[in-house]
Amino acid sequence: MSIEERQQEIISEFSMFSDWMQKYEYIIELGKELPLIETQYKTDDNLIKGCQSRVWLHAEMIENTIKFSADSDAIITKGLVALVVRVLSDEQPQAIAESNLHFVNDIGLNEHLSQTRSNGLASMIKQMKMYAVAYALKIKH
Repeated sequence: MSIEERQQEIISEFSMFSDWMQKYEYIIELGKELPLIETQYKTDDNLIKGCQSRVWLHAEMIENTIKFSADSDAIITKGLVALVVRVLSDEQPQAIAESNLHFVNDIGLNEHLSQTRSNGLASMIKQMKMYAVAYALKIKH
């Protein structure tokens, strides 16, 4: 499944909820299903800068695709990182680096998140794309 197909799947899932309380509950549920980062990667080096909550993100290259794992100490933030991991994990670095994550706007996250959560989400996406660029450069060399 491509990044675009995963985004469409998320947009479709969120369209089933009529109000934002239900959407927040779903985001929390997604956080509970997040493949957790291994304890050895819960280090300061893997903390996302720009997040009010503590969010750890680890990326590793497995057979030409990047596998992301993450965790957060805040339940909504954990759900947000779960969404982005779901969309970008198991993709080739170039596809991740060039992706346009429109689902964030399409499901209304930007309108309904606090400024700090919105900034944190942007920081998560930026970090994942930076990992992708770094791995893409390693492949070329």
